[in-house]
Amino acid sequence: MHDELELLREWDADAAPLTGPARDRARHRLLNAMAHADQHTGTRTGPGRRHALRLAAAAVVATAVTGTAVLIGTEGSGEGGAPRTSTPRVENAAAVLNGAAAWERKQEKGPVAPRDDQFIYSKRIIKETEQKTGKVKTYTDEMWDSVDVSKPSLTMELGREMWEEPAGKGGGVWPPRKWSELKKLPQDPEKLIWAIISLGSRGGSDGRSISDLDKLDRYEAYWLLGELLKNPVLPQGLRPAAYEALALVPGVKTIPGVKDSAGRTGVGIAHTGREPYEGKYLIFDPASYEFLGFRDERISASGKKKYVQLSHVVDWGIVDRVKQRP
Repeated sequence: MHDELELLREWDADAAPLTGPARDRARHRLLNAMAHADQHTGTRTGPGRRHALRLAAAAVVATAVTGTAVLIGTEGSGEGGAPRTSTPRVENAAAVLNGAAAWERKQEKGPVAPRDDQFIYSKRIIKETEQKTGKVKTYTDEMWDSVDVSKPSLTMELGREMWEEPAGKGGGVWPPRKWSELKKLPQDPEKLIWAIISLGSRGGSDGRSISDLDKLDRYEAYWLLGELLKNPVLPQGLRPAAYEALALVPGVKTIPGVKDSAGRTGVGIAHTGREPYEGKYLIFDPASYEFLGFRDERISASGKKKYVQLSHVVDWGIVDRVKQRP
């Protein structure tokens, strides 16, 4: 079983390397598909986010080989309520993220590695506010994710249960859940960035520095590192390395005075490279730099309502079957 990035690296084993323009087109399609897949449709019939991410990866392979792809997407996110800006600006994004890495290293303990036949359980609280009316709804979502993606996974999105079918041959998810795949990810921050953005090729940095990343590379690194940090079970050292890698990505910025879903005031970390998605960011405690949660935005399936979503994980564990709790 391979994660999406490994699949993308290996597709061209017997093919000529991608040209620069073809690689850019493939990556652009992947990022658009992932951005859409990460938003809720408001319907019961749409594909789950992680299932859609697998489809997005397959679409990039199709794009690379044929130059065309059919993507399954959902409606885009809408504008959310603007965060408070009266709070004085805090330290720059790199200081916050490096502080988060230091905080994480002090708290880290050697995690128990899940077996491939087990499930990763997580429970998160989502506080969703309709922008026009200010009406707030709170959801408690639980998930049971198959570690090797060979069994059906059960997830909840805004209180609705959705089954994720097992991945087919060569399929996977990002971030990977298999411990062997997570252990392969480098913990050197710069190498981690190159590892996750070298889609469609076997090359690394090619002598480039992080400052040489183009606009699409920068958003790709920010997006994929953020997805990695959503995984509640990571090898020791990988989470702080991901924070430090985010600190290196050009274009990250701080948004002071934001609230998380528990009502705590924090500082947001967003990226300037993708304007429609600037409302998505990570939230940290402004003093300790402890990670607090995520902020996201969406629109309803009808396109008439716009929402701001705040979320944080309240429990997680490793279990042997769906519906079992730690």
